Amino acid sequence: MKEVAPARPVKATPVKKSESRTSLVRRARRINRELAEVYPYAHPELDFENPFQLVVATVLSAQTTDLRVNQTTPGLFARYPTPEDLAAANPEEVEEILRPTGFFRAKTKSVIGLSKALVEQFGGEVPGRLEDLVKLPGVGRKTAFVVLGNAFGRPGLTVDTHFQRLVRRWQWTDATEPDKIEAAVGALFPKSEWTMLSHHVIFHGRRICHARKPACGACPIAPLCPAYGEGETDPEKAKKLLKYEKGGFPGQRLKPPQSYLDAGGKPAPPLGAG
Repeated sequence: MKEVAPARPVKATPVKKSESRTSLVRRARRINRELAEVYPYAHPELDFENPFQLVVATVLSAQTTDLRVNQTTPGLFARYPTPEDLAAANPEEVEEILRPTGFFRAKTKSVIGLSKALVEQFGGEVPGRLEDLVKLPGVGRKTAFVVLGNAFGRPGLTVDTHFQRLVRRWQWTDATEPDKIEAAVGALFPKSEWTMLSHHVIFHGRRICHARKPACGACPIAPLCPAYGEGETDPEKAKKLLKYEKGGFPGQRLKPPQSYLDAGGKPAPPLGAG
């Protein structure tokens, strides 16, 4: 596996604004290939066992961490395992369960509302089409693509805050609206790569290319990044900025699928750890 931190400070060549379309596509795809080597275990960091659990967990993940959601949903799904159960739930009881995730009243309204919609409009099943998913309370395009890509295997870009920040830093687009970012970035890659591209970018944004203090000196794609130097470039200082939300594990999932575990049944360690 590839080391996260470069051995010495990297001097990146700034990408000129006159970069050709062909050059942009090549650079973008190379960044994705590099990130695929760094994060071979990239995956959705929300625990889920079925599409219903994933859509609820994704709605709950707004304005909080995936780890916090993963600590909360076992209690929720133990009590309300199906859309029918959650649709008929007492809102006050759901609010108490969801309180740790923040904005619990609005989230309670959304998850109960989307459960009722699933029961009334889709026979209690999560639909596998974008146009149906976005009709559910609390479900926008971002959430819909998380569900489509990870529960149904249908390609989609997850344009969350990390994704937006990184693709602008990499000058893949200067758009600021999620739908325009989605269109611009999607045009750079084959559709079949969209879901894993999203995982790679989000993993990198959470672990290295932070919003306030990007760890430039620990970035494996520094030579390809026009924003290199906005953060700490000294390798040793940059390493101290690295963030792994579960104390060294590669993701936040409390119940990672077997493919994310090592031969001993433990979560595979992150690159550059130890």
